Amino acid sequence: MRGLIKDNKPMVATILSGLLIALGLFLSVKANYEAAALIYILSFMIGGFYQAKEGLKNTVENKQLNVDILMILAAIGASIIGFWMEGALLIFIFSLSGSLEVYATNKSTKAITDLINLTPETAHLVHKDGSITEVPTASLSIGDQLMIPKGANIPIDGVLLTKNGLIDESAISGEAIPIEKTDGDELIGGTINLSEAIMMQVTKDSSDTLFAKVLRMVDEAQSTPSKTATMIEAIENKYVLIVLIFVPVMIAIFYFVLQWDWNESFYRGMVLLTVASPCALVASAAPATLAAISNGARKGILFKGGSYLENFGQINAIAFDKTGTLTEGKPVVTDTCFKSGENEQTIMSICAALEKTSTHPIAKAIVQAFSKSSHTSLLIENINDHTGYGLTGTALGSEWRIGKKEYIVNEADSPFIRHADKIQKEGKTVIYVSRDCQVVAYFGLLDMPKKDAQSMVAYFKAHGIHTVMITGDNSATGETIGQMLGVDEVKANCLPHEKAELIMQLKKQYGTIAMVGDGINDAPALANASIGIAMGAGTDIAIDVADVVLMKDDLNQLPASFRLSNQLKKITLQNIIFAITVIVLLILSNLFQVITLPLGVIGHEGSTLLVILNGLRLLRTTSKIDD
Repeated sequence: MRGLIKDNKPMVATILSGLLIALGLFLSVKANYEAAALIYILSFMIGGFYQAKEGLKNTVENKQLNVDILMILAAIGASIIGFWMEGALLIFIFSLSGSLEVYATNKSTKAITDLINLTPETAHLVHKDGSITEVPTASLSIGDQLMIPKGANIPIDGVLLTKNGLIDESAISGEAIPIEKTDGDELIGGTINLSEAIMMQVTKDSSDTLFAKVLRMVDEAQSTPSKTATMIEAIENKYVLIVLIFVPVMIAIFYFVLQWDWNESFYRGMVLLTVASPCALVASAAPATLAAISNGARKGILFKGGSYLENFGQINAIAFDKTGTLTEGKPVVTDTCFKSGENEQTIMSICAALEKTSTHPIAKAIVQAFSKSSHTSLLIENINDHTGYGLTGTALGSEWRIGKKEYIVNEADSPFIRHADKIQKEGKTVIYVSRDCQVVAYFGLLDMPKKDAQSMVAYFKAHGIHTVMITGDNSATGETIGQMLGVDEVKANCLPHEKAELIMQLKKQYGTIAMVGDGINDAPALANASIGIAMGAGTDIAIDVADVVLMKDDLNQLPASFRLSNQLKKITLQNIIFAITVIVLLILSNLFQVITLPLGVIGHEGSTLLVILNGLRLLRTTSKIDD
């Protein structure tokens, strides 16, 4: 109950209205009808204030009729013919429905409020003399140095100045495991320092931080309705106008054609005015969309609008960038081949020792693969880096080389390297090792798929969605990764502008298409897709260009988004069918004089409440949502 009332003034008015109705009923039992009527009028005015205010304001400002007008007219009409209690009860239940809708909206936006509360309002500013003062976060400037105590929230985006740090980034990425940071690494405002006190330097204004952008984006998304919600809102004005014309016509038919007395005819008209109101229909889509957007935001799936969430489940094709999206974005050693009779341990040790001097991704991959098996005491002399070709060094009385084929291989080595050509045709990068100009080993490296990539691709294929992998790599590499993942189509050797052109071609062929990329070199393709999805680091370009941002570098968020979209569509359809069915049944019941005004109000507003509660089911975790 406390949650229902907190920050919900309409609910307070609703409760007072209900208490006054109870008092009015007590006075009626005591035959004090005049006092009861006054109490009902007071209940009417208190309970209906907010709805009447919003309804009239919307009508005047937007020049559009709405369901609030119908309820007010029905309550006034019931009171005119002496049904004070029925009029007050109508307003009470209508007010209760509106109050619960406010509660539903507040609950849907709670995830965003929680995010806002994660960003501290003050920060510990370190001055040039070493003194520290507490200042408002909003007053910080780029270049300021801050001290973050252990367990405190990082107030703003910046870089780490301390040698090491342990940061909880679950609020941004949803990843429960803390991230180890080193000097110069990026820090995100709103995340938590789990290590001892650290120092950081501010790199962004408070209004330009990742957290601020996320909050703005979700707030904009919640104010941008889905296509279904927009369509329902568009017909509301016409529907209300039709009801306002239809009700007087029916009253006339009741009185002049069916020969009912005036009170009964007018009473049935007021019941009709109540039950024909499309409250439940209007609430079919918006609360569900808000709940779904909040659900996604809580898990780091950020939709820029309800329409993108709604359309996600209707895609016919999905295209993926390869590097960093479907793959790890860094090569690993997949094949090793040593010449017969050579000491493998020695070769691996020399390779690791040579490559430790380079920052190239291939060098890092070789070091990672061989460092555990190498001799740390091995001394390499005369190390030279021949940029673009490889490295040379002297060890154990011989000259060693590691690098590209044209730099290492002589014709005389062709029998040994024949298998290497086969590896290269598979799309792998081959690195050769020679001792005194004789090849003694070669290694195959490949940027391997992420662990969940294959199952994610299989999920979309199982749902009849065409899968395409787009890469700037050569055809051999693209085909190798494509076969590993099981994608339907591979497009290789694509430059950024060619990716965008390809997306346009795929849109013509398949209709609604999603594009998943890292948001930097894929920006043109993301912008041209029906739904652009940036995943991973949550960079500025990702947030600016994409329609959906996956803050967590987790491919499982794509099927989760698809399921969430389909569940939104399912629940919205359920609500629409239910709302229309209830309206039709109540109208027919009124024509046959089966229901009274209180029962009509309960049936009508009850259906609205059920529709809102059904929409709130989307606040559940996506993992529990059925396909």
